Amino acid sequence: MVNEKNSDNYQELTEARKDYKLHLTILVCIVIAEYIGMLTVNLYGITIVFMPLLYSLVLAIALYLAKPVKWITDKQSNKASTIMMLLIGPLLAKLAIASGQNIQIIFNAGPAILLQEIGNLGTIFAALPVALLLGFKRESIGMTSSICREPQMAVVIDTFGFNSPETKGFFTVFLIGTVLGTPFISLLASVLAHVIPLHPYAYGMACGIGSASMNAAAVASLCAIFPSATVQLEAFSGMANLLSMVTGMYVYILVAIPLTEWLYRKLEPVISRILFKKENKKIKD
Repeated sequence: MVNEKNSDNYQELTEARKDYKLHLTILVCIVIAEYIGMLTVNLYGITIVFMPLLYSLVLAIALYLAKPVKWITDKQSNKASTIMMLLIGPLLAKLAIASGQNIQIIFNAGPAILLQEIGNLGTIFAALPVALLLGFKRESIGMTSSICREPQMAVVIDTFGFNSPETKGFFTVFLIGTVLGTPFISLLASVLAHVIPLHPYAYGMACGIGSASMNAAAVASLCAIFPSATVQLEAFSGMANLLSMVTGMYVYILVAIPLTEWLYRKLEPVISRILFKKENKKIKD
């Protein structure tokens, strides 16, 4: 049974590798996105930054939805999912090396450094009930157990499997974060910097949430607001982002996933009953 499954996966991967039209289309999207580069928009004193990652994703979706482009269909979408498994390998290796090389930072900083991960745990309590109320089941575990960026991707796939509901939920938020995350955090950093009078360095550290693209977008907005502190902001945000990626992996494995699953077991039956009663009431009405 396992051998047959491995054989099917190998055949799917072989077919995906030979789809040169798909590879060429993605390459064109990436080249166009990189050629556009990072765009900075000033809106009523608030700086919003758009990253190339956003353009490439939008272009790929546009080609997928465009009727004249007949060589990008649901079949190519499934092939892209298969290739994703192969491309994740170097990313996992990079994250593992980064975690191993910087493990001493955690010991030197002490337990206090883990406090910045409390924000990630907050997403569980705030977002999980909302996801369940929207009708999601096991997908909500992958959606709400983290900010759904690259470091957590490795853990979700390894823990639940690539085709699991948890991983599908994770990638849903991952894609939404790619499209909306960079402009949102750029706008958020700009607004908070104007509204709440904290030290610029505090905002610089707050940008390090464990996502390279979101970190770059937020820092670019802050640098536009505090040009004299550009170097310091980049240093603080870079270190905070590194610490978030390194410590976030362990917090996610040891705390976030078990906490999300525990809360899911407690809330899912209750919310399911509420939704079931509402559905029956609508049918009777």
